[in-house]
Amino acid sequence: MSLSMYQASVPAFVRGLTSLSALLEKAAAQAQAQGIALDTLIAARLAPDMYALAAQVQRASDASKLAVQRLTGVKSPRFEDTENSFPELQKRIADTIAYLQSVEPRQFEDSDTRTVELNFGEIKPVFQGDVYLLGFALPNFYFHVTTAYDILRHNGIKIGKLDYLGSIPQIAKTSP
Repeated sequence: MSLSMYQASVPAFVRGLTSLSALLEKAAAQAQAQGIALDTLIAARLAPDMYALAAQVQRASDASKLAVQRLTGVKSPRFEDTENSFPELQKRIADTIAYLQSVEPRQFEDSDTRTVELNFGEIKPVFQGDVYLLGFALPNFYFHVTTAYDILRHNGIKIGKLDYLGSIPQIAKTSP
């Protein structure tokens, strides 16, 4: 059996968002224990021209839900990007995961050949669905999850690679 567009997208997005949620949970607990203002972390960024932590979470949410919407035609929820607290970011992640899990594998039928058009002002790339998912949507999603992780690490939160990876799927053993 070959890998489906559903398998290559929804489980990966859900896993990444679940890990991001756990990172935020650890960060909030450690910040409170160390006397770091949570507002400081929410507004933290790696460079002046980069998005702050809150926006990295928002972009990871958008990258995942909009990818699924573009591939399936199933309308995704619209969020206003007003989250400025850890509980609000956690709710956004939970709402995004709920949307992703509401889309069924059958709704991805023929999404590998669907035309996906993006609009970035003067740049208007056009992709075939599989190229869009593997060459743009997933890398974009992981960029924002990784940058959120990096912001937390840079600001003294003790997290590591296993925190980023989250739960590692195991291969089911079969009887000989």
